[in-house]
Amino acid sequence: MRIRYKKVSPTRFFISLWLIIGTLAFSQNVTLNGAPTDGSDNPRPNIIVILVDDLGFSDLGCYGASIIQTPTIDHLADQGLRFTQFYNTAKCHSSRICLLTGLYPYQAGQQAMDNGCTIPEVLRPAGYFTAMAGKWHLQREPTNRGFDRYFGHLSGATDYFVGDNTFRLNGKKWSEFNDNFYTTDANTDYSIKFIDEAIDLEKPFFLYLAYNAPHYPLQAPKRLIDKYRDKFQIGWDKLRRLRYERQLNMGLINPSWELSPRPDYIPAWASLSSKEKEWEAFRMAVYAAMLDSLDQNISRLIKHLKARGIYNNTLIMFCSDNGACPFERSHNMDIPPWKENSHWTYDVGWAHVGNTPFRWYKQNQHEGGISTPLIVHWPDGLTTKAGAIHREPCHLIDIMPTIIDLTKANYPEQGNIEPLQGMSLIPSFNGRSIGDRDWLYFIFNDNRAIRKGNWKLVSAEWGKWELYNMTQDRTELHDLSNKNVDTLAELKQLWYRVARDVDNAPKRLRKPVFDRNPIPPFKRAKNKMPTPPKVP
Repeated sequence: MRIRYKKVSPTRFFISLWLIIGTLAFSQNVTLNGAPTDGSDNPRPNIIVILVDDLGFSDLGCYGASIIQTPTIDHLADQGLRFTQFYNTAKCHSSRICLLTGLYPYQAGQQAMDNGCTIPEVLRPAGYFTAMAGKWHLQREPTNRGFDRYFGHLSGATDYFVGDNTFRLNGKKWSEFNDNFYTTDANTDYSIKFIDEAIDLEKPFFLYLAYNAPHYPLQAPKRLIDKYRDKFQIGWDKLRRLRYERQLNMGLINPSWELSPRPDYIPAWASLSSKEKEWEAFRMAVYAAMLDSLDQNISRLIKHLKARGIYNNTLIMFCSDNGACPFERSHNMDIPPWKENSHWTYDVGWAHVGNTPFRWYKQNQHEGGISTPLIVHWPDGLTTKAGAIHREPCHLIDIMPTIIDLTKANYPEQGNIEPLQGMSLIPSFNGRSIGDRDWLYFIFNDNRAIRKGNWKLVSAEWGKWELYNMTQDRTELHDLSNKNVDTLAELKQLWYRVARDVDNAPKRLRKPVFDRNPIPPFKRAKNKMPTPPKVP
């Protein structure tokens, strides 16, 4: 992948010129306090997109969790709008590409995003103050891609207590770590500072708040870990069933969708030794503590919005970059997870709970990998009933066109810029359908899928193509590929066409899939599992 620092590409030159011209043109008409230029009475909204990392579909209270306390996020859902079929890409960096550009990953130019504009590059000429805090995980830096302000780390993961050498503040290296530093807290601190700066400038703002939590390493303040220390002895089998029942009671899922069973590579909770149960329950407690901290930080952010009098006209969208992570990557477990340099993770047993009621995990294009909560909250803008649920399939590529639709900003139609792939979600804010969509396409390495209407074609780890009816069987338990050969052939042809003509995926990823059963790379084996350490 190319990183262009010295030589300016034609695309970058065009975007820079477009930003300058657009900003100058807009400055002739913009009025103070974010007032619109179209003669309407309502000021343009502030926009906050919160993206969290490795969050399972059922890990929030408003999506089925019962032990983990997320009252702030749950309140946003109770007073706002929840989506039940909102999709990501099942991977950190590719989800960020889709969110920021409204394009599919290879179509946008992967991490370089050379073939697309970012949301801040579109909003800045429209008079918005643009800021970001948190994980970048793409090429160059946010301040090179339209953000006026940035605090966070460029890396894909970091030590929550001491950070790493990729931390930046507005394009400059930042290393002011102290004994009280915790990455989740710092991201919120700087978000609040950036919001205040926008208010002082009398501009509406766009804030992209990309928390690294609850991505590993599992690290959290000890007081929060202690809060959950004994809560998960219930075990993953019973907890998953409880979450499924809560989802049914909430009306989030169709009662006809069966709960996907525990795979044979995950041992029954009852079969674990006392030491293994203690260890598993403890590391899940750390994960819960990270989510608890995340919720408390969002509470701080919301209190500040209210104190500054801008809460009601701030659109908040909350989602995750992929499903729960199944990979056992623990080390340095002699260091407790409330200290720096520790590196605890959980593995596939708890990931299976996180993705309730679905199958598979992060990186896979089955529902467990690509299904994320989406919560939309905007007191001045939503006309739906509080706590409403939207059930149409939507995707991260829809965020950019939604924001363009909302702000009346202009997406460039000249130069080497790919046309937007997403659809505006604004109709859903008013309880209406967003309209018919031709298809949704998915790819990450050797995991692939395409969805057209109620049908979904999916393959994991170069495994055989599977076909599911999403209306009847969204938990993907009844493969219909042998019974619907015409639909199978149609969707296979469609996937290859989109991969070639739209996404421009590499040829190596477009080769035919062999008709075999996939072998999960995370398959649990006793001789590969780390020895459970002494729980601190």
